[in-house]
Amino acid sequence: MKAIEFKNVSFKYGNNGNDVLKNVSFSIEEGEYIAVLGHNGSGKSTLARLINGLLLPKSGDVEVYFLNTKESKNLFEIRKLSGLIFQNPDNQAVASIVEDDVAFGPENIGIKREEIGKRIDFALKTTGTEEFRYRAVSKLSGGQKQRVAIAGVLAIMPKILILDESTAMLDPRGRKEVNDVIKKLNQEEKMTVITITHYMDEAVNADRIIVLSDGEIIKTGTPQEIFADLGTLNRAKLDLPRSRYIANELKKRGLPIKDGILTREELAEELCALFARI
Repeated sequence: MKAIEFKNVSFKYGNNGNDVLKNVSFSIEEGEYIAVLGHNGSGKSTLARLINGLLLPKSGDVEVYFLNTKESKNLFEIRKLSGLIFQNPDNQAVASIVEDDVAFGPENIGIKREEIGKRIDFALKTTGTEEFRYRAVSKLSGGQKQRVAIAGVLAIMPKILILDESTAMLDPRGRKEVNDVIKKLNQEEKMTVITITHYMDEAVNADRIIVLSDGEIIKTGTPQEIFADLGTLNRAKLDLPRSRYIANELKKRGLPIKDGILTREELAEELCALFARI
């Protein structure tokens, strides 16, 4: 089933500006893990906000589970279906204590108190933040705050999770914490995930990558297909994932590294196997 569909969508800010998105069309199936890549100003964040109706297309249509965002009667349901996580977790915190922060969403959509308690338990357990339940949000690390922000969205029980540069302000440990949660939600809860990132090593976990450049989709494909296409990477001003770059450099120096290895874990396993044979 299609979770999201863009049909010839264009968008610009103000009446006299240039189009930020230009006649964009694509669809995302339920349960897919999608990474959206592109240089600054390519339209990635605009695309995220169009999905849950924070922005409306100037032309074309955006549908979330066949609900058109242009119809105001659909927006409440669309925003229940699609949770958006922003770059700075401090901008999403609405309560001083973690439990209250996670409860805020379901309280505001009229969920009964008993059910809210169950949702808080589920969201905290899923994001690994149970131990922070009664702690002050302000006392948490960046990665912990971002996991609490995800828990707050999960408590609404969305079918789609959209992350707009949600690891950009985090250190490597914080990014790993958040990405582990994202992978768990996609694999175990079958949640549709759209992650907008400038960290290429995060994109290798996706089922598909959508590459934007100057408001247009220039290529869609698997991580292996995208990162093998240097022409697309150059046009979109993107780098190779660090693990792929290291693998390429090792191959140049004569090590028999397999093609297609993208993740750090896969590269580490390959190197361990090679060294074991030496």
